[in-house]
Amino acid sequence: MAKPLVLTFGGHEFPLALSKVERSDLYGYVEIETLDEKGSKCSLATLADDGQHVIGSGGSAIICLSPEGNWVEKKSLIPTDGQGKQISPVPSSYSAPVPLEKTVTIEEYLSHDIRSVYQISSEADLGALTEELKKGTIFQFPYSFRGGLEPDAGFLLMAADGTPFLAIGTPTKLEFVGFKETAGVADSEESEEEADSVDFGMM
Repeated sequence: MAKPLVLTFGGHEFPLALSKVERSDLYGYVEIETLDEKGSKCSLATLADDGQHVIGSGGSAIICLSPEGNWVEKKSLIPTDGQGKQISPVPSSYSAPVPLEKTVTIEEYLSHDIRSVYQISSEADLGALTEELKKGTIFQFPYSFRGGLEPDAGFLLMAADGTPFLAIGTPTKLEFVGFKETAGVADSEESEEEADSVDFGMM
């Protein structure tokens, strides 16, 4: 059995089991099988950049190389931010109970890109936590499954039918597109002679 996510609220701990809600659970799915001329199922492969070698599934990997081209172990790398300062990794949310202290509005929740949704169940009585969720309260807390450099935003909320859910996402980043330089505005005022003159080159 998977390790539960333990949340604390009102001085009580609530171990929660998470069941991921897949898109196929909501909308169904279509599976396409490609067969060769003999009726055998085809598998996905990648043509290498040289145009000669075919790489099957599992035949490629991502590695880290130093500026000199030497192999570098991932655990030896030190994460830094844009200013070169070292980033302290965050622990997994499953390593210790997570307090529910921060609440957000529906507008703040909708300002995030939600990538995963989990239906929550618990063998314990959620009691006061359930009553608070029924009021429409949305709790937010840092969430990280395995631990990492930065936590995601976890939202605990309840659907209209009384089912509690955990939504995982990140703040939405909007980039506005516009001209880098402002074009000059030509003077639209003309003298009477310029307005009445005829350009014979246009005829």
